[in-house]
Amino acid sequence: MDIKTASALRRLRLVSAPEAISFLILILCSVLKRTTDFNAVPVMGMVHGVLFVLYVIFWADSWSRTRWSLRTAALYFVLSVLPTGGFFAERKLKREVEAGVIAARARKEGIVNA
Repeated sequence: MDIKTASALRRLRLVSAPEAISFLILILCSVLKRTTDFNAVPVMGMVHGVLFVLYVIFWADSWSRTRWSLRTAALYFVLSVLPTGGFFAERKLKREVEAGVIAARARKEGIVNA
């Protein structure tokens, strides 16, 4: 895994958890708007929207660099639209990056899988 690919995956990973948190807070704000006089939906909607757009941009960049299969790319996209999916995406991306870095170091040091 080259440095640009690892960076793309890192960016996607770093935005996935905040995007999930903002989604949950937006849901909470929507409930509060309908049950009380508290209305933070416009602010949280904007925050979540920006984070979601960043997620999609970083997802597309990661997909083009890693050459994920359509199934893997679709999985990461679906995780972005589920309320807690970003947390699962973050964990999965962390494992993928670690495995890629280990494989790249092994190739660099001339270690070949038997």
